[in-house]
Amino acid sequence: MISAMVTPRRTLAAISVVIAGALFTGAICRAAGEPPAVNRVLAEQLPNVPGKSLTAVTVTFSPGGKSSTPHHHAGSVFVYVLSGAVRSQISTGGPARVYKSGESFFEPAGSAHLVSENVSATEPASVLAVFVADDGAQLTTAGE
Repeated sequence: MISAMVTPRRTLAAISVVIAGALFTGAICRAAGEPPAVNRVLAEQLPNVPGKSLTAVTVTFSPGGKSSTPHHHAGSVFVYVLSGAVRSQISTGGPARVYKSGESFFEPAGSAHLVSENVSATEPASVLAVFVADDGAQLTTAGE
């Protein structure tokens, strides 16, 4: 009997579909300085890793937009910049750095996200964030 299993190849294929969909929908224009808009695009339990889920969200920053406070995320996070450029600083990764469209970074579990902002005052920016965290976990929590 052959059972359907989620393999790394299928997981990567699902992430690729999410990235392609996010690229086609593009950035959502928001008023300057507004907090980022977060939209869930995929949430799946990982049957080969009991108790863990993969969740993908798009985060759209308005021109000049940023997270208002440092925060941390549940589990580990892979971030891919879909459009624009964002400045990010992780407690485990040194000084703040600018990531441009097509670049990515990783946030290890337990790190604090100290800076998260759009570097442009005139253009929106968006990222795809892919979380691997405990089932049902709150993905973002304010505070360091």
